[in-house]
Amino acid sequence: MDNRIEEIAAQIKILEDELMLELRKKQDEFFYTLEDKKVKFQENVIKEGRSKIISSIRYLSSFPVLAVFTIPFIWSMMLPALLVDIFVTIYQSVCFPIYKIPKVKRSDYVIMDRYNLFYLDRVEKINCWYCEYFNGVIAYTREIAARTEQFWCPIKHSRTQKEMHSRYEKFFDFGDYASYRRELEKRRADFKDLEEQTTEVI
Repeated sequence: MDNRIEEIAAQIKILEDELMLELRKKQDEFFYTLEDKKVKFQENVIKEGRSKIISSIRYLSSFPVLAVFTIPFIWSMMLPALLVDIFVTIYQSVCFPIYKIPKVKRSDYVIMDRYNLFYLDRVEKINCWYCEYFNGVIAYTREIAARTEQFWCPIKHSRTQKEMHSRYEKFFDFGDYASYRRELEKRRADFKDLEEQTTEVI
């Protein structure tokens, strides 16, 4: 059973790599290149995109009035997001070296690029900045939590989760006390796949 799970996990990884390859092909379709992690569009594309920008008032008026009134509630969530970002970064900086867990690279999750798109008006840019930051912080935090969970309590749930985090396949099956007691030290230190990824990037 464990071998089959590993096979499925390997297949998922292959599909993820294929997906990334297809997404990179979109660069050609939409006339941009990546140079030193900076996006560069062709000038004629920028010119055409800017000509289609709508005013912020027109953009906001496309939403129901009640939706516009929820904006203060949306932005009130920025403070907890900032606090989480700061605290999880401090947490992994202090604890991960002690646990011998590879640190999560924040820039792999918090990617701030959409808010600079040339075809967005000011409000759309602000919205994009908020969403990419907030969702990036959540993804970054989840990965830190996943690695922490693998170290402290790598046991799967009895019920199927709607979405599993990146370390879940390393966990023990629910109720498998024999493997848990026999292999706990080995599993909680099994971060070789992350070290290999770091080596490949370098």
